[in-house]
Amino acid sequence: MSEAVQPSLETVDRQNRFVAEHLRRIFVQIYRIVGNAADAQDLTQEAFIKALQRQDQLKDEQKAAHWLSRIATNTAIDFLRRNGRVSFCEIEITRESPGESPEQELLRSEQREYLEDGLRLLTPRERAALMLRDVEGLPAEEVARLLDCSKATVRSHIANARIKFRRYLEKRKR
Repeated sequence: MSEAVQPSLETVDRQNRFVAEHLRRIFVQIYRIVGNAADAQDLTQEAFIKALQRQDQLKDEQKAAHWLSRIATNTAIDFLRRNGRVSFCEIEITRESPGESPEQELLRSEQREYLEDGLRLLTPRERAALMLRDVEGLPAEEVARLLDCSKATVRSHIANARIKFRRYLEKRKR
């Protein structure tokens, strides 16, 4: 029987630092795509497992961070394709300011519902592009790299998403 090769202590330390430095960012990125905390936790773990299996990609920290983001995005999109759905978890309502009235709280809750319902209408790629560009504030070039497509395709996804969302809001107003 052959023994498995144990990673060096230096390798384990580098992996632990890599995970610690990127864990929160990757979780948030995946959560914004899948919309469910439990799924996002599982997919974050899956993304890191995929990344850590390729030690050669982790040598350059800047490239590794970009590469990890791409893995995370693709993992989330693949999950949505496999499951054919987008699931959302309940968000605990907390008052943004102590003096907020029940009417203001209700209005904010309704706005959140509009947003969640509108996002359900988008394809996974449209949703990912819109979230990465408009929520994360990433430049179109970075979104294109993360989604592994051209900048023109990203602009198309975002334009389509905004049109769908605008139509949805117009229907809600009627």
